Amino acid sequence: MDWDRRAMLGAAAAGVLAHPAWAQRSGTTARQRTINAMMTDEPAHLNYPLFNTRIMQEICGNINESLLQVDWQFKPQPNLARDFEMSPDGMRYTFHLRPDVTWHDGMPFTARDVAFSCGVMLPQLNPRSRGAFSHIREIKAVDRYTVRFEMKEPFNAFLLSLVASSAPMMPAHIYEGTDFRTNPYNFKPVGTGPFKFNRWARGQFIHLTRNARYWQPGRPGMDGIYYRVCPTPEQRLVAMESGAVDLAMADDIDTVVNLRMVANPSIVARADAFNGTGEISVMEMNQRRWPFNDRRFRAAFMHAIDREFLVKAINFGLGKVAHSPIPSDLPYYDDKAVTKYHHDPARARALLDEMGLKPGKGGVRHRFSIMMIPDGGGTWTRGVHYIKQALSEVGLEVKLESTDWPTFSRRSGNWEFDVDCNSYGQYGDPAIGTSRFFLTSNIRKGVPQTNLQGYSNPEVDALFAKAAVAVEPAEAQRHYSRLQQVLTHDVAMVWLYERKPMFFYNKRLKNVIMGPNGPADGFGAVTLA
Repeated sequence: MDWDRRAMLGAAAAGVLAHPAWAQRSGTTARQRTINAMMTDEPAHLNYPLFNTRIMQEICGNINESLLQVDWQFKPQPNLARDFEMSPDGMRYTFHLRPDVTWHDGMPFTARDVAFSCGVMLPQLNPRSRGAFSHIREIKAVDRYTVRFEMKEPFNAFLLSLVASSAPMMPAHIYEGTDFRTNPYNFKPVGTGPFKFNRWARGQFIHLTRNARYWQPGRPGMDGIYYRVCPTPEQRLVAMESGAVDLAMADDIDTVVNLRMVANPSIVARADAFNGTGEISVMEMNQRRWPFNDRRFRAAFMHAIDREFLVKAINFGLGKVAHSPIPSDLPYYDDKAVTKYHHDPARARALLDEMGLKPGKGGVRHRFSIMMIPDGGGTWTRGVHYIKQALSEVGLEVKLESTDWPTFSRRSGNWEFDVDCNSYGQYGDPAIGTSRFFLTSNIRKGVPQTNLQGYSNPEVDALFAKAAVAVEPAEAQRHYSRLQQVLTHDVAMVWLYERKPMFFYNKRLKNVIMGPNGPADGFGAVTLA
């Protein structure tokens, strides 16, 4: 099918993006003051801590805010906390809250909400918070607008752990004393952010509307946001190029057409919108099952895949091969410490032979399944199809399993998979974004984005603990260097490539990306250009 024909089909399909209240001449005032964004698939719910994936960050970053934000230099700045102090020994943090913040239902935002969010809800639900907040000894509401954190020991990434992508504030008056996973407000969230939840039309869109009582003067600059379901890469491309939508975030646009988008004079392309994530595309093996619990199998898996091909041909040059759980351009990466697994099918076959996985009928050594991340047929789909082919060349027969986001979340969280795939971020520090995947204490059935593989190594547990409380950067580096040595030798995870997701937006908008956490900090500053 030629491109013009596909474009016509895509344009027709993109018509489903239009909501009756919006489907009007694009020059109208209503259209101009509404942001239109896309979803490749719907999230299972809108409980930000419970499933803190990119799609949740992109939506809920407008609803739920954090005590702090980070600037482009990754320095913490006030947000819901108007200022803060840290004791010289790093054992006490005091936050002074803004007194003029209300939840979307009119209730005041107070120290009670902070103590509940950081002391109860986030440690239970959010895999990054569980590790970071385990260093807290006590949270005390000093008064209505003052919160004090007493630490068990200094934790050098504590302030970074309080940004929205890791620690969104949640309303105590709605969640306290309830089952967080089944609370009905998971589908009609209440926050303090510039936009508030209005409507979820299943299979069509999620609509956020302007918070008229927002605490930042002059914000939000727009009347609302529609997140419209647009499942295929062709639909999303046409919707963006035609102006039917304004934003294309990360996986919305297939990397195969990135250069075409960059060249479009009506579109702004940003390569820095996700700098705060430090993202690596990975595959996770359920190490409770044989042969995934054998290091030799995991090493063979790595040797069988040409990861340079993944970067250059599948992801069209956006990124680089990952050799460590810590991205190579972030602090603590140590190239001398890592074990590198280059493309070597002969070595892969030798390792499988050593395990006793000899070729059987048809040359097949072992059969297993890979649960695919929902991406609407984009980069991940192409990549996993290539991986299936590469593994077949060493005698591993793979069945690919397609899912939607709710199913992917449930099955991965409940360990109902052989191998899955995902992209994970470091979020400023390995103690926040990396440790959660390897700590024995973070093997938590039913909670996605934790240690889903069941990897357990007492030395790794101890090293992460020491690195997190190290006062001197050099001391932390020693621990993280040893961690990289151990984890890469163990092939504790299949690291594919370091991602550099793109963010595109229509030139009719300005002030779209205001910091390295991009969409996770919301679009309250957006105005018409």
